[in-house]
Amino acid sequence: MENGERSEQMDRLIRIAIPVGVVLALLLVWYLIVHVENIPPYILPDPIAVAIALVKDWPTLWPAFVVTTKITFMSLGLALLGGTVFAILLVQARWLELIFYPIAVVLQVTPIVAIAPLILIYAPTTQSALLICAYLVAFFPILSNLVQGLKSVDHNHLNLFELYGANRFQTLWHLKLPTALPYFMTGLKIGGGLSLIAAVVAEFSAGSSGVGSGLAFRILEAQFRLNIPRLFAALIMLSALGIAIFALTSFLSWLLLHRWHESSLKREN
Repeated sequence: MENGERSEQMDRLIRIAIPVGVVLALLLVWYLIVHVENIPPYILPDPIAVAIALVKDWPTLWPAFVVTTKITFMSLGLALLGGTVFAILLVQARWLELIFYPIAVVLQVTPIVAIAPLILIYAPTTQSALLICAYLVAFFPILSNLVQGLKSVDHNHLNLFELYGANRFQTLWHLKLPTALPYFMTGLKIGGGLSLIAAVVAEFSAGSSGVGSGLAFRILEAQFRLNIPRLFAALIMLSALGIAIFALTSFLSWLLLHRWHESSLKREN
């Protein structure tokens, strides 16, 4: 038992140490390239200059980070709710799927950069326009994955539920939704990353400035002023937000699936 526990602890340490080591190695390579090649900071700053800019410009970057985070999570929450309800309705009523699913596909394949200017024109406020853009991008992965999961129920299990006289709600709650849960979590992971991307793209299109501006505007502002350390600092904050969203959705997936689903059980073994 002690050997098994020690091996598990070593595996955990290795899983943590390898990504940290890779990041540190990349930072060292970055630092060496800048100083060996004598690259000026307005072209490529070194990691220390970026860290200084992150601390120095924190009062400016943090409110923008909060705005982008709020838009991302609000759009993801709305996409989660809308995609779940809409997917259940589509699967329960075949005629609804034939009517509305092609519309959802058209919205998904249309680049958000192309429709963002129209949304900015017709939306009542800039913040609502950003929210709509991020929602449209995050909505379809959740919808499509959940629809696929609800359709992937074993027909033998469906026949068994029919044999025992289960109604449509009982079949949905006790059979279809548990079967679709892994598909749903995959869609949630994808939608979380896409909601952040769409929020940033929508901010670029809007070009909104002032107190309510997000990190995308701060990146554009830093670019125009050739404040490249601040630009990199804003990019690092965006990357950190994306990693946090992925970690949160991955943890939620593990929490819901690790006790029974084969994919999570294999990871633990």
